Amino acid sequence: MRPSVACDGQVSDNPKQFQPLATGSLLQSLLAEFGPSGAAKSRHYPFWHLATDGQGALWDLNGPRELLTRPAGATPNLGELRAHHVQGGFPPPVDEALRKVPGLLEAVAARVLETYFPATLHADIATAVGLDLDRPVAHLASEPDVPTYGLAERRRRDPGFRERVLRAYEYQCSVCGFDLRIGQVSAGLEAAHIQWHHVGGPDIEPNGLALCALHHNLFDLGVFTVEPADHRVIFSQHAMAGDRSQHGELRHHGQRLLAPQQVDMRPAPPFLAWNQTNVFKAPCRTLHADRALRQPR
Repeated sequence: MRPSVACDGQVSDNPKQFQPLATGSLLQSLLAEFGPSGAAKSRHYPFWHLATDGQGALWDLNGPRELLTRPAGATPNLGELRAHHVQGGFPPPVDEALRKVPGLLEAVAARVLETYFPATLHADIATAVGLDLDRPVAHLASEPDVPTYGLAERRRRDPGFRERVLRAYEYQCSVCGFDLRIGQVSAGLEAAHIQWHHVGGPDIEPNGLALCALHHNLFDLGVFTVEPADHRVIFSQHAMAGDRSQHGELRHHGQRLLAPQQVDMRPAPPFLAWNQTNVFKAPCRTLHADRALRQPR
């Protein structure tokens, strides 16, 4: 008998069994950590809408007919799904393939990561759900080929983007000024997309920031964003810090970014707006009017 999942994430070996899950569910925690603000509150959306993907071949829902036959736009809220004990699960052929085809689960997870998340977050998400994306994929004669991790189709990147962005910011992290070199090579310095590349963000300087590896990861996690008018670094209220970080990372809150060499290379408002809406974990921390701001060079 295949397992089923209740609308709030409870796994059961009995499709008729329903047990409410505490609000601190794994799915809710993952969405809160890796998704934008509010994602955890809408976790029932994929549970409901996945049933219409792949012409209904990927996900089965079990519940009252009057609820399941609602039109596509009339999504039930989480309370309705719980009240009617709606459950969902993979159809038997899909469930069996994910369990028995070596590497298939990892390949599917890799495709999801490639499509919806920047590379800076892939390893953290895979670790959080216990997946080894480097697991070898065995090809069985009776099964279709399974794509290996890293070969998912993606938009072609401009190989010159990193160098142009780092040069624009004179090879320094635009947040903290990190500029370590090993010989003539910048170490730990990366070109971050403000609007993620895989969702249409272009490889141009106004959509790029020179960031050290730490601030690149924090930026993609939504820990901070950049205010569009004065290009101030704005940290999320969800970012908690002890004494060390209060004098470390959070000291950058309210400071201006280091400015690029040319005005037309500064972060563009449309890309910053996308980041604030889709990545940043709102609300932001309070800005103090008397906070000394770092002037761009």
